[in-house]
Amino acid sequence: MSSYHGSVNYDVNGGAYAQARRADPRIAAQLHAALGRARTVLNVGAGAGNYEPADRYVIAIEPSAAMRAQRPPHLPPAIDATAERIPLSDQSVDAAMATVTVHQWSDIRQGLREMRRVTRGPIVILAFDPDRLDRFWLYHYAPELLAVERRRDPPIDTICQALGGRNEIRYVAVPIDCTDGFSEAYYARPERFLDPSVRRTQSAWSFVDPEVHERFVETLSNDLASGEWDRRFGNWRRFPQFDGSLCLIVNTPAP
Repeated sequence: MSSYHGSVNYDVNGGAYAQARRADPRIAAQLHAALGRARTVLNVGAGAGNYEPADRYVIAIEPSAAMRAQRPPHLPPAIDATAERIPLSDQSVDAAMATVTVHQWSDIRQGLREMRRVTRGPIVILAFDPDRLDRFWLYHYAPELLAVERRRDPPIDTICQALGGRNEIRYVAVPIDCTDGFSEAYYARPERFLDPSVRRTQSAWSFVDPEVHERFVETLSNDLASGEWDRRFGNWRRFPQFDGSLCLIVNTPAP
């Protein structure tokens, strides 16, 4: 079992992910480089396939029908399966990846063990480090959201222990014009959080009460209109990138 599980029903809430959560090419380049020279790549919790490399043979696994339906025509169809039961033979792929998905799995440790079972080479996990979440100004306005994120995001050590072997943690700077609409992508664009469609594609918001949404929108709107946000956090608009909680965990098997 996993104490970090907080799963969103993407068949209900996932309809806009393909557009709002487009892969940022700078983040994608780091992820693809970490895959090394692998020719066959397993993508677990693949969603709409936004970070899948175009120059490799990809096997995608995604349990949500709504997310599978958003995969563009040039990508292979995803297999309806979960991380905890990957329908592949032992050591059948060169590398594996999972991008911003492990917090959704019902059993994180089992899912990661399954990834290692079927993978000969590197496993690359793009995730958020819960110990670095409070660097972000957002949680001043929505502390309930921080509590949700800390409850859902597994500690990096938990991921590493489940994978075994050798693990390298690489923190990923978020560019100011990041095209992937996770929360930290808008560190310099606070106005974007006032758009409910933006919050709908950031899964943690679905775990807080409507009253939290209402208070957040009202408070942030008022502070932006009065200039209070810029007095307190305006320097964030000038940061070309944000060194927050986003990280790559690059795992290689034990010899």
